[in-house]
Amino acid sequence: MNKQLIEALEWRYACKKFDANKRISDTDLDTILDSIQLTPSSYGLQPIKVLLIETKELREQIKPIAWNQAQVVDASHLLVFCHYTALSESYVDQHVSLMANTRNLPIEKLQGFGTHVKSSIATMDADHVNQWTGKQTYIALGQVLLSCALLKIDATPMEGFDRRALDELLDLSKDGLSASLLCPIGYRHAEDPYITLKKVRKTKDALFETR
Repeated sequence: MNKQLIEALEWRYACKKFDANKRISDTDLDTILDSIQLTPSSYGLQPIKVLLIETKELREQIKPIAWNQAQVVDASHLLVFCHYTALSESYVDQHVSLMANTRNLPIEKLQGFGTHVKSSIATMDADHVNQWTGKQTYIALGQVLLSCALLKIDATPMEGFDRRALDELLDLSKDGLSASLLCPIGYRHAEDPYITLKKVRKTKDALFETR
């Protein structure tokens, strides 16, 4: 498994040209979505939502918002990672209720946890909460990149897009959401010039320090 993991990470790269004729199987797509569902998050709150954009017309509308990057349209699927811009006490209550039901616990045993989470959020200003929940999408993205690499599926993380325009197009504000990241997933085109480029990474001596 150690060798398989490193080989998968060496294989992956940020694909610039996808093969528009290749589709991810339903089984592999479900596995990728499962990996997102299992992503860790602060307090386990999962303050994110991931939109799976399959409609060709909608992806054509997103393309100019994403600086005309062709991957948005040509990839098999497009993932839009979104985060909740605010967390209400009712959101925390729903999470605590889910914990109680999932673990078959009396909800009274989790009231202390719920109070702690609410108190922690109350200490943050609105901008802090927005940034905090936005960072949770990057954890999910990392899980997707690794999962796709192990499945030999290409995934290209993107921050290059007009956030406000995408939020408006997808009408995200009505659900208290904002887009954080795009990630087209699919299969590299044989003519992608980036396939043969060697990875440029710092040496371990430069990257790591033991104290």
